[in-house]
Amino acid sequence: MRIGIDFDNTIVCYDQVFHLVAREQDVIPADLPQTKEKVRDHLRAIGQEPVWTAMQGYVYGQRMGDVDPFPGVLEFLRACREQGIEVFIVSHKTKTPYAGPAYDLHAAALGWMEACGLFNPDGIAFPHERVFLEPTKKDKLKRIGDLGCTHFIDDLPEFLGEADFPKGVKRLLFTPGGASSTDPEVVPCASWADIAAMLLGREGVASRG
Repeated sequence: MRIGIDFDNTIVCYDQVFHLVAREQDVIPADLPQTKEKVRDHLRAIGQEPVWTAMQGYVYGQRMGDVDPFPGVLEFLRACREQGIEVFIVSHKTKTPYAGPAYDLHAAALGWMEACGLFNPDGIAFPHERVFLEPTKKDKLKRIGDLGCTHFIDDLPEFLGEADFPKGVKRLLFTPGGASSTDPEVVPCASWADIAAMLLGREGVASRG
C-alpha cells in the first residue's frame, strides 16, 4: 500500500484562522460560523472575491503558525510508519500567491511541517523527500501516478473526480464538513479516525482512541 495525501484542508485545518483573520480585517460578522467555507462564501456573496483571494495568500504565507493539524492525522502518519506503509504528501501549491505580497508558500508549508514535528526523527520521522508541492493541478495528478499511489486522500470531490485522475487509485474524500461526491467510486470519510479504521484496520489510529 502506498498512500498519497493532500496537504491543505486535509492535513491542515484552516477553519479557525480564516475566521480570525476575517474578523481582524472586519470583513465578516462576528456570528459567522467558524469555517473556511463560510468565510469564503460570505465574501463572495458580498462581492469581495479579491479580498478572499488575498486572504488566502496571507494565511498560507504568514499565518501558518496559527493553524493546527486535523485531529488524528499525525497519529495516522505515525501508525503508517510503524506498520511500514509508505505515505506521500502531494499538494497543488503555487510558489507564491495569485494576488498580494509574494509570500513563499512552499517555505511556509514546509516550516509548518517542521514545527509540528512531522520530520522529527524521534517522532513521526516523515521523510522530506516524500513531500511534493506541485505548481499545477496537472502536475499533482501526474505525481500521484508516478509515485504509484494505491490510495489518495483529498478534501476536494472535484479533484478526485478529474478525468485524468490516475486509474486504479482508490480515492478517499476527506469530508469533516459533510461534502459529498456523485462518483460512487469515491469513498467519503468524515474523520481521520474513519480513514485509519478503513486503511489500517484494528491496529490503526481509530482502535487507539
